[in-house]
Amino acid sequence: MSSYVYKTTRRGVLLAKTVSYQVRLCSGNFRHLEVLKDENNVAIVTMKRAPVNSLNTELLTEISSVLTDLEETKCSGMILTSFSDKVFCSGLDINELSTSQPATIRTLFSTLLEVFIKLYGSTFPTVAAITGHAPAGGCVLGLFCEYRIMVQNFKIGLNEDQLGFNAPSPIVKLMINTIGHRNAELALTSGRLFTTSQALQVGLVDEIAKDRTEAFEKADGFLRRFEMIPPLARNFTKQSMRRALLQDVTINREKYTEGFVSMISLHEVQQSIAAYLDNLKNKKRNAH
Repeated sequence: MSSYVYKTTRRGVLLAKTVSYQVRLCSGNFRHLEVLKDENNVAIVTMKRAPVNSLNTELLTEISSVLTDLEETKCSGMILTSFSDKVFCSGLDINELSTSQPATIRTLFSTLLEVFIKLYGSTFPTVAAITGHAPAGGCVLGLFCEYRIMVQNFKIGLNEDQLGFNAPSPIVKLMINTIGHRNAELALTSGRLFTTSQALQVGLVDEIAKDRTEAFEKADGFLRRFEMIPPLARNFTKQSMRRALLQDVTINREKYTEGFVSMISLHEVQQSIAAYLDNLKNKKRNAH
């Protein structure tokens, strides 16, 4: 059994954030996550890797560890969200992709697929409360969850093509499963980012919220749909519908990882990533 001790709170207090509540500090020594559990054993997992929750190996490893613990403690549901009201998650840490060390890229992507298997295949219901922009890997994290609620006036999508490389095969398959082949093809080949309302129209998100509070209220409402459904029956149905993709990722994890490493290591891709990083540096410099 895991040694993690989670912060505990009443979900209503957490959502409204108007009343103080008692918590116990988590002993998992997480740097980039906050994990709260309510009285119904629902977990609220908040990414807090400032400034934009970029997914480095450390953050992905923490998410993976939490998911393992939630399975062991028979979690009844999970809400994944961000500390930020501007960015849900910016995607894979571009600094770990811009490297001459293939081992760094290999570990990063293999850990992402580990999270894929655990989150997409979780026995408990999962919902993403997307409180800001969710490009690339941020969109992927949302796709791993069963249900997505997104605050209005933000953007979401798989825009890897704009950075000079394509979305990996298992992510493409997941996108097709979610929004259909034609919509996925048009979006992926152009690196399209959808507005919240556009994402709702194609099925990339399931509901729109006006703000963080409403996003959490709707996430809570989604989880409550299953209070009267036997968990074993629900999970059997979920696993039967997700089995093909889960088996594909599990069996071919190493192959997909090596393919990603080869693609990212291409000179042209590294040049594109370097140009993107230079552009970010110039924007920061001009902002000051």
